[in-house]
Amino acid sequence: MPAVYSNSSFALGGGLLSYSPDRVDQLRQAASYVDRILKGEKPGELPVQAPTKYELIINLKSAKVLGLTIPPTLLARADEVIE
Repeated sequence: MPAVYSNSSFALGGGLLSYSPDRVDQLRQAASYVDRILKGEKPGELPVQAPTKYELIINLKSAKVLGLTIPPTLLARADEVIE
């Protein structure tokens, strides 16, 4: 059954596709918060941040098994295509 996952490991493991926050970017944001806290800012006063960068991974192997054709425009927007 085709599905869209919120974690890239599912697409890398055989799922059809994933659309999720970029983990590396989230770690960078966390590091900047740690830096601000270590410099004296109060954690309770820091704003909540949402992810700013997302990644789309498409698994063409799974699409082929499912008999699906992924539009070229979607493939062009993908951050990673598994063939």
